[in-house]
Amino acid sequence: MLETLESLDRVNLNFSQNGLFILNITLAFVMFGVALEIKPDHFRKLLQNPRSVFVGVFSQFLLLPFLTFLLVVIFRSYITPTIGLGMILIAACPGGNISNFISSLAKGNLALSVSLTAIATLAAIFMTPLNFSIWGKWFANIYSKTDSSELVRHLQIDVGQMFLTVFILLGIPLISGILFNTKMPKLTEKILVPIKRISLLIFSALVIILLAANFGDFLKYIKYIFIIVLLHNFVALFGGYLIALAFKRPRIDRRTISIETGIQNSGLALVLIFNPKIFPPDLSIGGMAFIAAWWGIWHILAGIIIGGIWSGFTLKAKKKAKTN
Repeated sequence: MLETLESLDRVNLNFSQNGLFILNITLAFVMFGVALEIKPDHFRKLLQNPRSVFVGVFSQFLLLPFLTFLLVVIFRSYITPTIGLGMILIAACPGGNISNFISSLAKGNLALSVSLTAIATLAAIFMTPLNFSIWGKWFANIYSKTDSSELVRHLQIDVGQMFLTVFILLGIPLISGILFNTKMPKLTEKILVPIKRISLLIFSALVIILLAANFGDFLKYIKYIFIIVLLHNFVALFGGYLIALAFKRPRIDRRTISIETGIQNSGLALVLIFNPKIFPPDLSIGGMAFIAAWWGIWHILAGIIIGGIWSGFTLKAKKKAKTN
């Protein structure tokens, strides 16, 4: 398996600069759509339910990166440093833009989900570069003791450049969306749903185009990538649920915190991966890119599956309560 993944690292991905520009614009558009749902009232509600919000933020930005670090260290003999760093980068990103929909589907706490999305997106401007820098360097140092790969030897994480990129792609659209929502609430109500649907379709299409352009390699390595992402996503979802359970959060809050932890903004990860100022083109990062690209598809499927299961549990419980 390790030899196969090492060959994946050397895959030259067919993704042009024009494609990268479109991906950047799409991600900014997605974040603008997310921000249209954010209102100042969401931040005021933190005072009403601070414990669940605290647990959710802790789960996303502290617990998940830590668990991911443990995961890649434990399995370092079976994965390449690129794969490990790709997993750490995914864990360092904020929640995905479909987490609110999945939380609603799962009969979770939608108000908490929107509040966590707002806070996580703002916090990600600082926490994403910080988490990737800390955990990425620790993993690279541990890996370098048993491996002398080119990536480990040449890895220099430019935190400043990563911060600038994240601020442009998250901060500016987020601020613009909140201002737009505040100044033109009626227009926001009309365009909110279409913008969210369009942005999700465009982003999904870009990920599919990226994978289609490298379809031969995708088919060759998908069984390995699938297992890695499946395990990582399970750890994220289960870890989020357990930490919420440990803090004795209500069931609907536990579901929401689990979803917010397990649905990650893989689009941001892809943009960072393809930024030559952060990861120079001469580094072999095929595995990292494939991990992020497959996450973009898988977390939608996983979210819908777990949302449907939890929704079914809720309906059964209601029917049982009526019969009793």
